Amino acid sequence: MDAGFEAHLRADGVEFDAADAELLRAVDDEGSLNRAADALGRSYSRAHQRLTALEDALGPLVARQRGGSGGGGSELTDEARDLLARFERLRAEFTGTAEVEETVLSGRVVSREGELATVETDAGRVRALAPSADEVQVAVRADAVTLNAPDDAPPEEATSARNRFAGTVAAIDAGEQVARVLVDVGADAPLAALVTMSSVEKLDLREGSAVVASFKATATRASPREV
Repeated sequence: MDAGFEAHLRADGVEFDAADAELLRAVDDEGSLNRAADALGRSYSRAHQRLTALEDALGPLVARQRGGSGGGGSELTDEARDLLARFERLRAEFTGTAEVEETVLSGRVVSREGELATVETDAGRVRALAPSADEVQVAVRADAVTLNAPDDAPPEEATSARNRFAGTVAAIDAGEQVARVLVDVGADAPLAALVTMSSVEKLDLREGSAVVASFKATATRASPREV
């Protein structure tokens, strides 16, 4: 199961994400689901299907009125406004953490292919965007790291996240909606990952849990290292 961070709230198997928040805000601005779909460049039928799926899981989100002197229309329910507020708190919590959280791996470039280099580190080989230097430091953003249970990790050829390390959970710093998970991958410092609390629960993460951490080469930032 993928525990990579994407801002979303989950209920009854349905995820409420940024696209759903955008749809509700458009309904609030435009006064109807039809006009909201047009404003977002989405089809009305798909917007209606998505809203129905969300309401089945989360309760009434849009109050609809037909006809009348005002011509009918739609407005958000109190539940929808509460949902949007919760989603924005989640995004704010994540953003505040992600801005400062990086793991730095020191290593030596062993090969290059265009802008990408293969860097030998204590954790293993890392594919990274690297400058023209032999000794580098590779910074990996916590929000770019995906965690999987070892049995559920996709095959390497099936994902673009080619940097993969087996490790164990060293610590979990749990927030209201987001957790900072430190994974021991054999380097001097643990690899930090940001995941939602729902993913922590689904993966049953705890100290000592075995995980596979992965991230894309484009999610790295390397800089020359003084030796």
